[in-house]
Amino acid sequence: MSKRIPIGSKYLEKPIIQGGMGVGVSLGNLAGAVMKEGGMGVISAAHPGYRKENFWKDPLACNMEAVYEEAAKARAISGGRGLLGVNVMVASHHYEDYVKAAIGAGVDVIISGAGMPMNLPSVEGSDQVALAPIVSSGRAARLILKSWDRHYHRCPDFIVVEGSLAGGHLGFKKEELLSGKVKELSELVCEVLQEIQAYEELYQTSIPVFAAGGVYTREDIAALLNIGASGVQMATRFIATTECDADLAFKQKIVNARKEDITLVASPAGLPGRAVMTAFMRNASKGRIAPKHCIGCMKPCVPATTPYCISDALVHSVEGDVENGLVFAGANAWRVTDIVSVHDLMAELCA
Repeated sequence: MSKRIPIGSKYLEKPIIQGGMGVGVSLGNLAGAVMKEGGMGVISAAHPGYRKENFWKDPLACNMEAVYEEAAKARAISGGRGLLGVNVMVASHHYEDYVKAAIGAGVDVIISGAGMPMNLPSVEGSDQVALAPIVSSGRAARLILKSWDRHYHRCPDFIVVEGSLAGGHLGFKKEELLSGKVKELSELVCEVLQEIQAYEELYQTSIPVFAAGGVYTREDIAALLNIGASGVQMATRFIATTECDADLAFKQKIVNARKEDITLVASPAGLPGRAVMTAFMRNASKGRIAPKHCIGCMKPCVPATTPYCISDALVHSVEGDVENGLVFAGANAWRVTDIVSVHDLMAELCA
C-alpha cells in the first residue's frame, strides 16, 4: 500500500486520509502525526479555537487564528512528510472565511462536506490548493462535477465517498438509515467511479476516489482498493491514539463503547448524526435543552427551536466532560479496544 496518489500538484505516500473531527478532536497534533507517517492529516475548522480565552465572545476570530496555529503545528510535527488538509463544513456560518484562513495557512487540501460545496472553487485563492468534496451518492458527485465544470472550468482534485456507517453528520435521511436500505460503501464507490470517467477524459487528469464510513481494518482498505478506490478516509480509529487532540476521557469513551451504545442522534445542523450515547444525549432525546448562549455557528440551526447547542455539547466532550457532551463516532467504534500510537496504527493499516 505504498503507491503514490496524485493530489493536485502533489502526491500522497500512503492511501489514508485521517478524517477531520471537530470540535478540537483533530487539530495540529493528530494531523501532524498522521502526516509524519506519510498520510494526509486533516484539521477540522469546526471551532479549532475553542480553548482560547475569548472564544465564546468572538469565536470567528479565535477560530481563524487557531487554523493558522494548528496548521503550523502540524507542519512542524510532520518533518516535511505527508499532506495537510482542513475540513470545512458547508453548513458553517463564515464558510468562506474558514476556507480563506486555511488557504492562507498554507494547507495542501480543502475537504468540504455537510452540504454540497457547489461554490468552493469561487473562493479567492482556491486555485492554490487541492479541493475535494465529500459525497454520499453518485448523484451528488454528478451534480458537483457538472457545476464545477460549467461555472469554474475545474474538476475536484479528489472525491471522498462517505457511506452510512460513518460517524458525525451523515449524508442520508434518518428514515433511510433506520430502514437499513442504504447502499453499501462499495456500491457508492462504484457509482462515483462511473461519474468521474467523463471528467477525467475532459480534463486529462485522474480524480482519485477515497472511501469513508465504516473502514476499520487493512482488509477493508484492500477490498476498496481492489474495486477502484485510490484510498480511504478514516476518523474513528484515530480518536483512540495517543496523539489525538481530545482529552483522554473522550478517547476512553470510544474504547469502552459497546455496540449498543452507538446510535443515531438528532443534530442542530439539520442532519442525522452517529454518536456514542451519553447522559446528555439521553436527556436531549427526551426534550429540548435550551442553549445558554448562541455563537451562530451553523446555518440550519435556529436558536429558538434547536434541540440543544451543538458547540457547547462538543466542547464539553472534547475537554473530557463526556457525559455532559456529544461524542461523535462511527458504527465500528465498539471494535476499538486500546489506545495506540499513530505510528503503530498506520503500520497496522499499511503493512
